Amino acid sequence: MSASLIFFGLVFGCIGFGFFLYGKNQRAPVPLVCGLILMIFPYFVSNTIALVIIGVVLMAIPYFIRY
Repeated sequence: MSASLIFFGLVFGCIGFGFFLYGKNQRAPVPLVCGLILMIFPYFVSNTIALVIIGVVLMAIPYFIRY
């Protein structure tokens, strides 16, 4: 584990927690699911570039998919 993996995992986990809370309070399924995935996926990705790309894509999904 490198410091960048820990840092980006923490950043995406915090953003995912915010998405999760927003989706739970607003009863919006897309931010809720994206938040859960953002909190969980850093545990399974060991490449920094892949971690950043997947995290940015997951953060953009609720913006483009309005449900």
